[in-house]
Amino acid sequence: MSAFQPIIKRRESTKIYVGNVPIGGDAPIAVQSMTNTRTTDVESTIAQIKSLERVGADIVRVSVPTMDAAEAFKIIKQQVNVPLVADIHFDYRIALKVAEYGVDCLRINPGNIGREDRIRAVVDCARDKNIPIRIGINAGSLEKDLQEKYGEPTPEALLESALRHVEILDRLNFDQFKVSVKASDVSLAVESYRLLAKAIKQPLHLGITEAGGARAGAVKSAIGLGMLLAEGIGDTLRVSLAADPVEEIKVGFDILKSLRIRSRGINFIACPTCSRQEFDVIGTVNALEQRLEDIITPMDVSIIGCVVNGPGEALVSDLGVTGGNKKSGYYINGERQKERFDNEDIINQLEAKIRAKVALQDPKNRII
Repeated sequence: MSAFQPIIKRRESTKIYVGNVPIGGDAPIAVQSMTNTRTTDVESTIAQIKSLERVGADIVRVSVPTMDAAEAFKIIKQQVNVPLVADIHFDYRIALKVAEYGVDCLRINPGNIGREDRIRAVVDCARDKNIPIRIGINAGSLEKDLQEKYGEPTPEALLESALRHVEILDRLNFDQFKVSVKASDVSLAVESYRLLAKAIKQPLHLGITEAGGARAGAVKSAIGLGMLLAEGIGDTLRVSLAADPVEEIKVGFDILKSLRIRSRGINFIACPTCSRQEFDVIGTVNALEQRLEDIITPMDVSIIGCVVNGPGEALVSDLGVTGGNKKSGYYINGERQKERFDNEDIINQLEAKIRAKVALQDPKNRII
């Protein structure tokens, strides 16, 4: 509800489509994840993709390392709605097979396929079927000659690797691609993306690869991706966590939400608590985050345990609570309400008010 909006000048990029999801140009920054099930375990992979769909994933990547996995991909693709990217390395025949089965994007580095005729076969197929390609450069798998030239992964090394693959697609007159230059080191990744953003016009897929566990990985990703996004760099992103892929989507949207770039669901503004709190703020917020995961309509909800900061935060929130003795006041759209919440039942009462406001504001519960 706050009137203040940060001014972020988005880097100009061409627009491509992954299925029905636009990437680049003026399109919303897409949030994606990757399955960690064995693709040949069709039932588990479908279940995981559907769980990612429920929390708002725009795109899901699936590893397809073998022909058996390609056959499994065919079944998976038929039973999910979200666009799927096939992650492929080296074997061009697998790329051709998943293209036949309706893949929405190929994650394959053209220079790794081998002979020119194989590269051309994949590119021609992608062109004929209107399938974009993602070039994915990783600091941990740089070409041997670049490792020898630079001695270690550097931003310049990642850029040179990316431009090698870009040159191949340019030579074949194929421009429907996006590029990533990922590293587990935040500074290395950020500077690599800055260089790449100046060198090409194609959309950029952001990521801090192998970021770590749920907590440390979220922090590293928030810092690295946040720096780039605040500079207007990035058209789609993945938060890479050694955790449930569902958490990657949640953290991805939290990063975009914190920068007011794209909102999904409730943005809880909550105090860290102190001796002034009049109700259990931490327990209330944790409970409501779990209960209200189904809400995707953007909304700012402030939950402050006392009257020191509570009214100020409530005035700029869609719905705000300010703690009081035994009963707490609340505001809707900056206006204090006559009714008060009983602190002993504040979770249930607040949930009801939030759901009522969503129903009134956005009956279809959409991402806006």
